[in-house]
Amino acid sequence: MTGFSSCITDRRRFRSAVMGALAAASTVLLSGCYTVKDTTASIPTDYRKRHPITIKETDNTVEVFIGSNRGGLSGSQRADVLAFAHAWKKEATGGIIIDIPAGMSNSMAAEDAVREARSILAGAGVPPYAIAVRAYAPRNRTAIATVRLNYSKVAAEAGPCGLWPQDLGSTYEMQHFENKPYWNLGCATQRNLAAMVDNPADLVQPRGEASASAQRRSTVLEKYRKGEGTATTYPNANQGMISDIGK
Repeated sequence: MTGFSSCITDRRRFRSAVMGALAAASTVLLSGCYTVKDTTASIPTDYRKRHPITIKETDNTVEVFIGSNRGGLSGSQRADVLAFAHAWKKEATGGIIIDIPAGMSNSMAAEDAVREARSILAGAGVPPYAIAVRAYAPRNRTAIATVRLNYSKVAAEAGPCGLWPQDLGSTYEMQHFENKPYWNLGCATQRNLAAMVDNPADLVQPRGEASASAQRRSTVLEKYRKGEGTATTYPNANQGMISDIGK
């Protein structure tokens, strides 16, 4: 009887060991079922990283159409050249290059227009050494060849937009169930911001602060020491009014 009970005890111990091993294996398998492999870890979820705004050097070009039977510039063309000169003084990173067509029916008229354009640029403050003229051969010999004014500037760009690497509809791919923003989200916003910014350097760092008005600061501090109001007062507050509505 002692040997029989010992055999039963050994069987129970073996069965307990097998059940423990199966339970441990089941735990490992279940934990593996809840582990989701991130297949899109390399794709950023922040739209500013997917569509970053980059600072590049681009060209600003103004084309002037010159007819073959007339030299010089029209009134609107003079305004375009003058605005071009003011923009050059503000944002250019180099000199101005004027492209003039060669071997065309309007080549002589274009030379007269370039001379007038150079005088307008000089009158606007562009130094002569910053202007260079070069000839070019238009590809389309039948179209009106234009006089092109060019200069380089720093600009902010983003995009291109409209890229759809993944399907937004119901699919069996893992990306459809991850609740992440689609690729093109935020691209138009970044592109519009890059186009509207006045100074691309503002996207990188703030502008330096100018010194405060010492005269105005002294006036305000003197009023503060006397216990007077520091608000600005005008001799005639109603001078700029154009209507009595709201009184």
